Amino acid sequence: MDFALTEEQLAFADAVRRFAHDTLAEGALARAHRGGYDFDAARQLAEHGLLGITMKEEDGGQGGTLMDAVIAIQEVAQVCPKSADILQAGNFGPIRTFVEYATLEQKSRFLKDLLSGKKVISLGMTEPGAGSAVTQLKTSARKDGDEYVINGTKIFSTHSPDADLFLVYCRFGPGLENIGSVLIEKGAPGFTVGQPSSFMSGEEWSQLYIEECRIPAENVLLGPGGFKKQISGFNVERVGNASRALALGRYAFNAARDHALIREQFGKLICEFQGIQWKFADMVLKLEASQLLLYRAANVENGQLPSAYDTAIAKAHCNMTGFDVSNEALQVMGGMGYSQESLVEYCVRRTRGWMIAGGSIEMLKNRISETVFERRFDQRK
Repeated sequence: MDFALTEEQLAFADAVRRFAHDTLAEGALARAHRGGYDFDAARQLAEHGLLGITMKEEDGGQGGTLMDAVIAIQEVAQVCPKSADILQAGNFGPIRTFVEYATLEQKSRFLKDLLSGKKVISLGMTEPGAGSAVTQLKTSARKDGDEYVINGTKIFSTHSPDADLFLVYCRFGPGLENIGSVLIEKGAPGFTVGQPSSFMSGEEWSQLYIEECRIPAENVLLGPGGFKKQISGFNVERVGNASRALALGRYAFNAARDHALIREQFGKLICEFQGIQWKFADMVLKLEASQLLLYRAANVENGQLPSAYDTAIAKAHCNMTGFDVSNEALQVMGGMGYSQESLVEYCVRRTRGWMIAGGSIEMLKNRISETVFERRFDQRK
């Protein structure tokens, strides 16, 4: 199968690349080391039609394909790695699940601000006792008249300190069949966003405390039986995760290549040492293989979801490649790569986190193995 980009896709990539260079290149280093969600960058991306790329035009999106979104996130990341996070938030993850299953009334209330870059949505899924084993979540939703009462705790929610809307996984009763999700707005009575804590990457997350939080019934996104729909949509989020990991690996590769072409040691350029040449050859092998696996996962008909198998392979390979290549690029650049004067060390820290977030490498390998053996393996006791 040919995964070469079409002329239209190449033209789109060129347009996004030029926009990124003209708008985001200046300040990319400072942006990466600045905490919080960059709403200024989000508005600029929205103005250029780069939020909601795959969403229907009637919803305020661009009506593009998943491959278009992958192209956009990779081109932006090549210029400003942190701005790729904005593209992720505006095209993948909870916003994608929201658009897929929200009612017209819910869309009319929330979607315009999300797609304009004014607000960001966060996902409340992981709990202190339910990470990879998400079906063990305890957050509950109890119907009380025209309202639902929500109780629980969530951790590791991306953009939680800055979000105005939270898509919260919860259970409406016992068993897998009663897991669904609700929408909780910041400031809702009984809903508290805790003090921010920092990741190794410099990102921040806040614990979400939900105590007798009352929400109107129209804030239910997916009721009982919604879990499988939510998880199937999660495959799209994994494509976005893989895209960023690979793009940051390529960013670091390019920075190290430029460095090797000008840095001299022992009277010659370091690119002339065979040890350095082999490092770059190994990096290219990983980058090119990951690119093809990513394209395979993203190359679906418009409106279709990528398969769990393809996304598991793509995310696992791109995650490992992004980290390995960034780490090797840092080694090539020595002290300069380790310094915060370049973005290579940032790429190392960011790609390391994606090997955990959105489905750990180990969980992805479990999913791949199930396809290999054509059976499910229960990881529980």
